[in-house]
Amino acid sequence: MDELVIARVLHVLGVVFWIGGVAMVTTVLLPTLARMQSAAEAMRFFSGFRQRFAMQARISTLLVGVSGFYMVYALDAWQRFTQWQYWWMHAMVLIWLFFSVMLFVLEPRNRRRVAVSAPLSGQLEVTSETFIRIQRKHLFLLILSLLTIAGAVAGSHGWLIGF
Repeated sequence: MDELVIARVLHVLGVVFWIGGVAMVTTVLLPTLARMQSAAEAMRFFSGFRQRFAMQARISTLLVGVSGFYMVYALDAWQRFTQWQYWWMHAMVLIWLFFSVMLFVLEPRNRRRVAVSAPLSGQLEVTSETFIRIQRKHLFLLILSLLTIAGAVAGSHGWLIGF
């Protein structure tokens, strides 16, 4: 059972690191970039930051996925995915899947597309509204993530919604 404790610890640490990073980007970095004088300079800073943060987020989401799968396997908790009282387990998987697709598929593809098209067009059009749109998307995902975390903590401690 020690492996289960280790998996749970790694899972929680991974979620804290990952969603904490999303919270910092959403509530601190993006509003700061939207208020910068030069949108092009803000985009250059954001690109460098995103490149460094993406590795942290990829490692965290990978750790969360592996540890989460292991816990479901070790506890033989597959039946929970058939019971609506465990809605938060579905939410955890969906949020993890969404972020994983973004981090491992869409973001690298988008970065390659921008690298190819930027030299051809000279410069990409970036405005402060670009960062506001990005922030709104991040805020939506952050709220969903926090609701899921709250549901998972409450549900894993026995607070199941039942009728």
